[in-house]
Amino acid sequence: MSASQPMGVDAEGFILTVPDAPVQREFQPLLEDACGLLSQPGLGVDGIYVYGSVARGDALPGVSDLDLTLVLSEPPTAASLERLERIRCDLALRHPSVTKVDFDIGSRAQVLAVENKHRWGFWLKHHCRCVWGNDLAVQFERFRPSLDIALAVNGDFEAVLSAYLNRIARADTEHERLRLQREASRKLIRATQIVCGVEEATWPQTLEEYVALFVQRYPMRVTQVAFFLFEARNPGADGERFLARLQVFLGWMVLQRSHMAVPL
Repeated sequence: MSASQPMGVDAEGFILTVPDAPVQREFQPLLEDACGLLSQPGLGVDGIYVYGSVARGDALPGVSDLDLTLVLSEPPTAASLERLERIRCDLALRHPSVTKVDFDIGSRAQVLAVENKHRWGFWLKHHCRCVWGNDLAVQFERFRPSLDIALAVNGDFEAVLSAYLNRIARADTEHERLRLQREASRKLIRATQIVCGVEEATWPQTLEEYVALFVQRYPMRVTQVAFFLFEARNPGADGERFLARLQVFLGWMVLQRSHMAVPL
């Protein structure tokens, strides 16, 4: 990043999109298997999109997850969600190259609804790569940085992180608990953008960039946010310690957000 090129945007001021590069060789069999299973006619999948480290081309075998967004032709039913969950679990078992497989599921109507432009439109346009089916990202223009997008993507932070507090407390194994701590830490760090505000010419791409912007705004909280950055990369904190810190930081974020002009 240079003085002439602000963080996370291109020369025209649009938020960067995922590079259109070949999928890393180590993850090609998994992605081919996923597309083959998910493209079965009876599932009603309209498009399959990859996002996260596999989409960016910086995934690590045995460390990274496979994150897929599935857009269905029609709203999902309980039966279709059950079938998709079986496929997700099967893929995770068959492919040890990833630590887990995640599906984000929506329907064409959801994606194309005007009120969901800053959530689904932004998500497909800037975070996803279509690997099978209809690419609805072409229906949207590129986005510039805005608080509307930050709220659409992470405005649910209080509900999501509160749910993580319960899930972590009830985790059956240490492996599950550490995985949840990693996920919760990543959600928290990305949600800090909401209490920092959004600059027109800046959009963080990495967890480290989110933290850097947060520390610029709240330098007295560098130790607290650094804890969650470490957990997002190398989870290992004791469960009680993590829960106590998450509860305190979440409470502060909710209070801070309530003092800002735009309500959740």
